[in-house]
Amino acid sequence: MNIEESADAVGLFCRLRMNLKSDIPIRPSEMGVLVYTGNQAVPVTPLMISRFFRISKPSVTSLISALVKKGYLKKESSELDRRSYSLVITGEGKELVESTFAEYVKSMELLQGKMGEEKFNRFIELVQLANCILGEAR
Repeated sequence: MNIEESADAVGLFCRLRMNLKSDIPIRPSEMGVLVYTGNQAVPVTPLMISRFFRISKPSVTSLISALVKKGYLKKESSELDRRSYSLVITGEGKELVESTFAEYVKSMELLQGKMGEEKFNRFIELVQLANCILGEAR
C-alpha cells in the first residue's frame, strides 16, 4: 500500500470512528478534555491539558471556555493565587462522558470481536507506537 492509500485508510478510519455517535453536542477535542478531566485523581489545570494533548495554551483556553459556557466544566479559583484555577467536570459533563464512553467501548468491543484478540492487540500496539512517533515529531 502506498502513502496516499495509507493516508486515505487512516482518514476513513477516523471518520468512521467519529461518526459512530454523531449526536454529541461538542467537538471531539472538547470531549477529550472532558474525559481527561474526569479521569484525573488530582485537580486539572490548563497547563496539564496543554501538556497531555500537546496543544498550545490559547487552544486550551478556547476548549475550556467552550466547555464552561456549555456547562460541562467549571473553574475553581486557587486559594493561593486567584489568577490560577483548576477544572472540575460538572454532573452534566459526567453524564455526557458516560454515555459517550459506552458507545466508544461498544466500538472497541466490535473491533476486538471481529479482529480477534491477537490482531486487536497488535492493532492497539501499533496505534500506541504511532502515537509515540507522532508525539516525538511535534
